[in-house]
Amino acid sequence: MNSALINFSYLVASILFILGIKGLTNPRTAARGNLIGASGMLLAVITTLADRQVFGAGLEGLTVILVGVLIGAGLGTTLALKIQMTAMPQMVALLNGFGGGASTLVAGAALFDASQPTVQMTIAAVVSGMIGGVTFFGSLIAFDKLQELILPGRPIHFPGQQIINLLLAVAAVGVGAMIVMDPTATHLYWVLVLIASVSGVLLTIPIGGADMPVAIALLNSYSGLAAASTGFVLENNVLIITGSLVGASGLILTRIMCKAMNRSLGNVLTGAINPNVAGEFSADEVYAGRVKSAGAEEVAMLFDAARRVVIVPGYGLAVSQAQHAVRDLATLLESKNTEVDFAIHPVAGRMPGHMNVLLAEADVNYDKLREMDDINPTFPQTDVALVIGANDVVNPVAQTDPSSPIAGMPILEVNNARTVVVIKRSLSPGFAGIPNPLFVADNTLMLFSDGKKAILDLIAAIKDM
Repeated sequence: MNSALINFSYLVASILFILGIKGLTNPRTAARGNLIGASGMLLAVITTLADRQVFGAGLEGLTVILVGVLIGAGLGTTLALKIQMTAMPQMVALLNGFGGGASTLVAGAALFDASQPTVQMTIAAVVSGMIGGVTFFGSLIAFDKLQELILPGRPIHFPGQQIINLLLAVAAVGVGAMIVMDPTATHLYWVLVLIASVSGVLLTIPIGGADMPVAIALLNSYSGLAAASTGFVLENNVLIITGSLVGASGLILTRIMCKAMNRSLGNVLTGAINPNVAGEFSADEVYAGRVKSAGAEEVAMLFDAARRVVIVPGYGLAVSQAQHAVRDLATLLESKNTEVDFAIHPVAGRMPGHMNVLLAEADVNYDKLREMDDINPTFPQTDVALVIGANDVVNPVAQTDPSSPIAGMPILEVNNARTVVVIKRSLSPGFAGIPNPLFVADNTLMLFSDGKKAILDLIAAIKDM
């Protein structure tokens, strides 16, 4: 195939990737953006096969390629169709891991196949192996902690953890240097991948489930960086461009997530939430005899008199799969001429945009989803703020107690609403492990129940009025 046509096809694929990302920035164009990005990937794959003269490799070569495509397409289609929207964080974690694993294998195969690898190729392969190994096994651990199959969702620590991580990093750099100095020692590549894989496990287990939005964003950037490094190994420009786009966007998203939690990246990666401070009060001191609980009928009367309601979804909404019931509640309230908005905290849930994805899946009008800085000034004019399974992201201690583990973290200021209704199963703390004075505020009522059941009970009570 003509080299000019190859380069032009790669350029078109790169433009499609950029347009795809642009489309993903708006819910109305997200589906189209996804299709544009997928089209760019299809063009890039076909162009690469033509560039590498795979189409002329004979029946055996084409059969291998076709089998690989069918297996990948089959698995991808099955996962996309079967996965529940509430399990989307696990899906994203796996996809990040697959990207890192693929980069590691491709870079290793290219290094083994090269008769005289250049210094650039060797360095790029080493970087791809290191980042890819960390990404693959780190993503598997993230998936497991989210699913809680083997490991618990809470942070896992053991003595000497940071020292071991440092030693593994030094060992990885040392082995990588040995490969660069002697490219014929290709067996060391798999030693490097093994070290990186162990590092991926140890770097991810200290991260708690509530910090997974940051971890997933970071692993996403790692998968992009691994792909970009593999692009240098293969001297494939479109892979370099694509990997760089993913890596840069992932790092930017990681920074946004950390800022939204008022946490440093190092603090998140070590699973520490300001470990040297403990806050002023214990749960017994905060809650003892002061919690006001209510039933669905009492809350329904509040909604009947309300002219403006703000719904605050949290991880509890995802766990109870209450997004469709919440949409029905919002529709019912709007039919009674009540203004309804949704307040979205950047790190609510277990992945970036988790609440947005769930509510979009339930066909909630995206114009109703308001970001934190936009919605906070409106809470004083809100008759009822309905908090569903959220905790730390609405904890006023972040603004009032400088000794709190979440001091300085931006929150949704629901405490300024005229009435706050909190739906939770219990008074158990959030990821920070501290009590929430909002639950005993004078303007707060607690509705203790599963999120979905509580919303369905509210709908029934409102209809009966």
